[in-house]
Amino acid sequence: MGIVNDTFMLKNKTAEKLYFDYAAGMPIIDYHCHINPREIYEDRKFDNITQIWLGGDHYKWRLMRSNGVPEEEITGSADDYTKFLRFAEMLPKAIGNPMYHWCHLELKRYFGYDGILNEKTAKEVYGLCNAKLQSDGMSVRNIIKKSNVKMIGTTDDPIDDLCWHKKLKDESFEVCVAPSFRPDKAVNIDKPEFADYVKKLSEVCKTEIRNLDDIKSALAKRLDYFCELGCRATDHGLDYVVYAPATGFAVNAVLQKALNGEHITKNEADMYKTEIMLFLGEKIAEKGIVMQLHYGAQRNTNSKMFRALGPDTGFDCISVRDCGEALTGFLNALEVKGKLPKTVIYSLNPGDDQMIDTVLGCFQGTEAAGKIQHGSAWWFNDTKSGMEAQLKSLANLSLLGNFVGMLTDSRSFLSYTRHEYFRRILCNIIGGWVESGEYPEDFEALKTIVEGISYKNAEKYFNL
Repeated sequence: MGIVNDTFMLKNKTAEKLYFDYAAGMPIIDYHCHINPREIYEDRKFDNITQIWLGGDHYKWRLMRSNGVPEEEITGSADDYTKFLRFAEMLPKAIGNPMYHWCHLELKRYFGYDGILNEKTAKEVYGLCNAKLQSDGMSVRNIIKKSNVKMIGTTDDPIDDLCWHKKLKDESFEVCVAPSFRPDKAVNIDKPEFADYVKKLSEVCKTEIRNLDDIKSALAKRLDYFCELGCRATDHGLDYVVYAPATGFAVNAVLQKALNGEHITKNEADMYKTEIMLFLGEKIAEKGIVMQLHYGAQRNTNSKMFRALGPDTGFDCISVRDCGEALTGFLNALEVKGKLPKTVIYSLNPGDDQMIDTVLGCFQGTEAAGKIQHGSAWWFNDTKSGMEAQLKSLANLSLLGNFVGMLTDSRSFLSYTRHEYFRRILCNIIGGWVESGEYPEDFEALKTIVEGISYKNAEKYFNL
């Protein structure tokens, strides 16, 4: 028998009641992920478990590299079974890692496998999963429906034509697949590809971008288009939070340098980024949608592997830069104008939890309960202890009951079990507080809290 039983992660009777009576049956709003909308529209079926499990999953790749597996058998040209076998050989060593739990949750929920994946069972599991994947019930759309998903927020560049979102909307697919506006390439003026990207943005908008007003106008036009197709949120992947306000004249001079291929200093880049982020923040508030701020990653730290494999392949890590004053400066500048949108803040540095949770209380508003949110434990914090730390910090310093809950941040259609994992951890924490006498056995109130965090808070927050 495997480790995933009915009481998995639930360590007290109150936790069991909270989970089974209130959390388990709630639908899923996966408001931030990286799955491909084309695969939803085309209702893709995967040939084997390696394709759906290991394709694009840098969480798994990092663990395989840590076990000494050659890159050929991770992202290279080795056959799919060899890649799966190498992963299965590694998995027993992942004690304490959420990957061990995620994998066995997915094997049980989607494939009915109740054993333990290791080197000895790899062939059996590979065959079982591949046979199941051939059934119509394991096509992408059926996986989504089976998982009780009501909304998916993809991550999309402003120049994307969103054709797959439009096709899904036109045929009235019962699950909301909403594009999320991710303008990082237009913000990151210090990246070598910036000038080429601006040319592409010009082509999409059918207007020449020559100055600061032009690029603002182009981004506003694209945000309008995204909102026409159901955009509920923007997403901003920042290396660090910037707040270095400058005059429009000074910022325009920086933009001209960049468009001419000249070197941009860090201070100049921060001036431009601040101006664009403040402009976008105002537009987001006017649209009534949500601004998500992700920051705190060191990207592409292994230059050799970056040259070989490109970005998002498992060579990023946590940055410990202090962003507290920049974050409050940025939020305050929008608040002063009455243009601070609903905002979800995520830091990759777990040391920022308490700082973020105190920032929340400085900028709340009446537009929504919990207008400013501390996002779910993100990326390297997406662990049992990381989720517990984020939940407890939020409870200590803000209102846990208004939290908008979990997301997958995943490229895999099997990752919806992460919502189950999160809900079990949530119910275990709350159940522990009740049984220790720190909160009354008021199940009407507890029902509201658990159902809210599991689904209902996000439903309201993202205007569903």
